Amino acid sequence: YLGATLKRSQLLARSGQLDAARAALNQADVDSDDERVKLIVGEAQLLRDSGRLDEALRLIADALEVHKDNVDLLYEHAMLAEKANQLDLMERELRRIIQVAPDNQHAYNALGYSLADRNVRLQEAYDLIRKASDLAPEDPFIMDSLGWVEFRLGRYEQAEKTLRRAFGIKADPVIAAHLGEVLWVLGREDEARQLWRDANAKDPKN
Repeated sequence: YLGATLKRSQLLARSGQLDAARAALNQADVDSDDERVKLIVGEAQLLRDSGRLDEALRLIADALEVHKDNVDLLYEHAMLAEKANQLDLMERELRRIIQVAPDNQHAYNALGYSLADRNVRLQEAYDLIRKASDLAPEDPFIMDSLGWVEFRLGRYEQAEKTLRRAFGIKADPVIAAHLGEVLWVLGREDEARQLWRDANAKDPKN
């Protein structure tokens, strides 16, 4: 029921009926706080996708007043804050997750990747992503983050190995983009171009 409700709301929103989509979520019967939180996160994502980022942030902030320290809400708040370029808020929420759920690899990875992508506090970024990798060693997206921070640190050969392993598990266009960057600085420009062409052909809208 919950999955069907979320899917119905997404379809309504895509057809331009955002108010009806939100109403469907708000009027849904739920059996637990966990289900209610999933609906709130779903509504925030509809607002985000419709370009109403400030409303999405307020929705999650209000929900956190009721569902304090809920990891799903904190994570969604952090991702919305990053999209809104409110990086202090993003970091605060991710660090709160690390405090209340120290085995949550996604929080370590998201914070570490954000630092690495902005090319700041790189050793801290590396340590955060290594922690995420220790918690989920076979996650290709965490491998991608690790390879990216290795690239930022100038460890190009190791970055290539890490990113190739990630790409072998999941041929994702973002991983391909990062691997191509590494190949480029290693002087293998033709190989980088071919990798990017192949990735673009598979996912031309990325």
